[in-house]
Amino acid sequence: MSVPTTVSIPKDKLSQIGLKVSGNIHYQLPPEELIQDTLRRKEGVLNDTGALVVRTGEFTGRSPKDRYIVRDSITADTIHWNDFNQPMDGKYFDIILACITAYLNRQPELWVRDCYVCADPRHRLNIRVINETPAINLFAYNMFLRPTEEELENFHADWQILSAPGLKLDAGACGTRQHNAVVVSFRHKMILIAGTGYTGETKKAVFTILNYLLPKEKGILSMHCSANKGQEGDTAIFFGLSGTGKTTLSADPHRKLIGDDEHGWTDDNVFNFEGGCYAKCINLKEDKEPEIYHAIRPGALVENIKFYPGTDQINFEDGSVTENTRVSYPLSYIGNSLEPSIGNMPKNIFFLTCDAYGVLPPVARLTPGQAMYQFISGYTAKVAGTETGITEPKPTFSACFGAPFLPLHPGRYAEILGKKMKEHGVKVWMINTGWSGGPYLKGQRIKLAYTRAMITAALEGRLDNAEYDTHGVFGMAMPLTCPGVPSELLNPRNTWSDPAEYDQMANDLAGWFINNFKKYEEGVTSEVRAAAPTPGK
Repeated sequence: MSVPTTVSIPKDKLSQIGLKVSGNIHYQLPPEELIQDTLRRKEGVLNDTGALVVRTGEFTGRSPKDRYIVRDSITADTIHWNDFNQPMDGKYFDIILACITAYLNRQPELWVRDCYVCADPRHRLNIRVINETPAINLFAYNMFLRPTEEELENFHADWQILSAPGLKLDAGACGTRQHNAVVVSFRHKMILIAGTGYTGETKKAVFTILNYLLPKEKGILSMHCSANKGQEGDTAIFFGLSGTGKTTLSADPHRKLIGDDEHGWTDDNVFNFEGGCYAKCINLKEDKEPEIYHAIRPGALVENIKFYPGTDQINFEDGSVTENTRVSYPLSYIGNSLEPSIGNMPKNIFFLTCDAYGVLPPVARLTPGQAMYQFISGYTAKVAGTETGITEPKPTFSACFGAPFLPLHPGRYAEILGKKMKEHGVKVWMINTGWSGGPYLKGQRIKLAYTRAMITAALEGRLDNAEYDTHGVFGMAMPLTCPGVPSELLNPRNTWSDPAEYDQMANDLAGWFINNFKKYEEGVTSEVRAAAPTPGK
């Protein structure tokens, strides 16, 4: 943990954005003091391992329908406007900014933190976070990178985040859907957060601006992925939506963790955007995810969990507040993390999908065109228990495995991916962590040990010279053999008792892919369009 800084922030730096605070400004406090402030204000408690436990209030997850980007001369023709990138008129930004600054000015105390994102110093972006509560300031300490005391002396904030969870906006006056909002202005270089205490809004708003600035201005591929580095210096990247095993499979005791969620890919490296991890806690078990389990200690921030009655011990299986229970902690809490969190050029990329229909092969190698197509598709299938109301498999597509955070057209990110793949000879693999031998409730879940064996074989180059067969509908190359995996599992059609039933399911899934991709066709190359599945074969 850090020691208290002797640097203080001049109030004139805050007055430049309309903050004329008469109360106390707590600047750059270390975790110990932020935790004590939270306890003093009765906004949290400690659990039996010393972590700070809080509730985030009305919102226990992101609210995508309440996130806006100001439409102006910078963004009008560059943002891919859609349900996630909702435009807001500049006049409403001014109104919301005035509301937030007036609200924060009335507070008896505020917490201010200067931090930065992007571990590669060539692309560093300085962030100033101004909070109504110490717990959100602790989240910023955990999740973003921490300047040295010398760097703070001449710190200039490139972007500023104003967070006022206690402020309920007048939707009619502010041009919002309801009383909460996250508003991004590229002209003002500001992020405004009102009416929600969910800390993930802060993290993902910063990810959104990086997903705009890095690809557009520097040609860097920004990625919603985890990454690790092998003993020989090789970097591997893991893309995947929730429930596909991204965090579990990238946590390898024989490889160094670069980061678990957000990265950039330059012409010569892969670097972490963040300085911490924000991991799900629901059903957390020490034997399955020991790194996360043991990171819940002093300095960690745990959100929306329940204790066993009469104790301060967390009941990780209790999802009565939300299934989206979370913990944030510095990357250094992971024993095999890489410092600084920068890796070499990647040699292997894994697209993880939990295919609950039992159609996709457990491992397949993709051509550049197929990789770009699958990247834009961002497919997985949700099953019962992952979301309220889901009783049977539901196909889910999230462009580039992170649609809610992509301000540009998905084709732009896929174009950069394809270019880098070809230039550096990167191998791309599709890994199905879902079902085999039939769909959910009829087939069997592919064993984690087999999935790990397939990833290890790919990383060690043991699939490079294998013989391959081609999937009849999706066109992917499927190895006929893989060390540590029964060969009969490698072609999914052979695992079904009724091949005709498999063919029908494969055609149905292909149709869902094709229908989903229609909204992206005009923004991609012919090579990508040609990689679509071909139902009926």
